[in-house]
Amino acid sequence: MTTLNVNGQNHEVDSEPDTPLLYVLRNDLELNAAKFGCGLGQCGACTVMVDGQAVLSCVTPLVVVDGKEIVTVEGLGTAEKPGPLQAAFIEKQAVQCGFCIPGMMMSAAALLKKNTKPTDEEIRSALRTNLCRCGTHMRILAAIRRASELMEAAGLAADGSAG
Repeated sequence: MTTLNVNGQNHEVDSEPDTPLLYVLRNDLELNAAKFGCGLGQCGACTVMVDGQAVLSCVTPLVVVDGKEIVTVEGLGTAEKPGPLQAAFIEKQAVQCGFCIPGMMMSAAALLKKNTKPTDEEIRSALRTNLCRCGTHMRILAAIRRASELMEAAGLAADGSAG
């Protein structure tokens, strides 16, 4: 039995220790924002935060995250009350097909947790493992800059908690 703290809630899961975190999130916990893209840790569609760090969940075995704090896009806010990143992505219309966006948001959340006012170069560096084929890169950068502004104005951390 493995204990996972996902989006502030503890879950006991009965999976093999080498099971990828992504499979447990999607199949056992029914948190479907993180996507299966390549399965090789090369596209970033599966990115989540583990103890504040961006992690590729398709190549992260369950045993590595036992007892750690995991945050998925579902933990950033809700449809009724989006968190700062979600609100900024909506405002800047940064989503096209949406497949890569959860991973982009989680990489951005990890960056903003460490650096509340990143430069464009720092944002690009944080997103280097996230691939997008739609071409909304400039809107994504604008959304992350806007999220930084929203967080600062509200005194919030990237995950929507008091900063």
